[in-house]
Amino acid sequence: MFILYIGIMIALNIITPDRVFSDSENRNLEQRPKFTFDKLIHGKFTKDYEKYVADQFTMRDFFIGVKSDVERATGKKENNGVYIGSDGYLMQKFNMPEEKKIKEKMSGINSFSASIPKTNKYFMLVPGSVEILSGKLPSFAPCDDERLYLDKVKGYLDKDINFVDVYDTLNCKKDEYIFYKTDHHWTSKGAYYAYNKLCTDMNIKPHDESYFDVKKVTDEFYGSLYSKGGFRHINPDSIELYIPKADEECKVDYVDENRTSNSIYDMDCLNKKDKYTVFLGGNHSLVKITSNAPNKKKLLVVKDSYANSFIPFLTGHYSEIYVVDLRYYNEDLKDLVNKNKINDVLFLYSAGNFIQ
Repeated sequence: MFILYIGIMIALNIITPDRVFSDSENRNLEQRPKFTFDKLIHGKFTKDYEKYVADQFTMRDFFIGVKSDVERATGKKENNGVYIGSDGYLMQKFNMPEEKKIKEKMSGINSFSASIPKTNKYFMLVPGSVEILSGKLPSFAPCDDERLYLDKVKGYLDKDINFVDVYDTLNCKKDEYIFYKTDHHWTSKGAYYAYNKLCTDMNIKPHDESYFDVKKVTDEFYGSLYSKGGFRHINPDSIELYIPKADEECKVDYVDENRTSNSIYDMDCLNKKDKYTVFLGGNHSLVKITSNAPNKKKLLVVKDSYANSFIPFLTGHYSEIYVVDLRYYNEDLKDLVNKNKINDVLFLYSAGNFIQ
């Protein structure tokens, strides 16, 4: 029977066509490597072929699910740096970065801040669900203290950069749906509470929640932690959009793609695996948002993907918003600020991703 099983699996692997993308893992799969004697001699061909076989193994998703179920049944609560907590929450493990790396990163931000002295600067570092919802972690789960990390970052900031501390803001709302269960991002509700804190620090009057029409656009969202952790049989998340009831007009210019849109939301992305990309269509090197806000103030947001669901709350306060993701942007930020006469700069990062 065992030999028969092996024979059947070999046959299935031969006749099953290769896949390019895995929806459940949200990544491109390895393709058959090209053979050359040079690659074979240096061992690269065999390594690449092993990755190819592993990625294209027939019924791969099924076997990943079986592995996950068996491990959960035997009490395992962590896989690939992702914990499975109570109430169906998946949470990404946090490891405290080296002091040297924190200091180097903050030195770069302080240097940039000193080059634009006439601009108001704000820095928001968002703690993740693993910190705010730590009560849902498995017992004795080893995880470093994000609160201590936030304090270290704050300590290295120059005094002319305002640190926007949203820890208490989120912590007092932890019983609400402020973090996705299967994804590492905060929900629109969590972003809204942080938006109120930023407005307070900026001396701006925030819009009440009644100003928005809160619309649920999907309840079938499986996020990054679902893909990374490999856990299955977990309920999906829902995504809500805060759409202004007032007549706010926005023009979104995706500079890197040379295209424009009349909405800050890309509704077509709800048909994709990564439905969080409904916010701004995902990450881009440079995006310019022009709104009909009554003032002529301009804002630069330097960010990771946490800001994507946060920025829609700011369009009613700034006539122009420039959004830069330094993972893809290679131009001079100082020139961008001076050329466009930007008034305010906001650094917005998640604690888990900032040092990376």
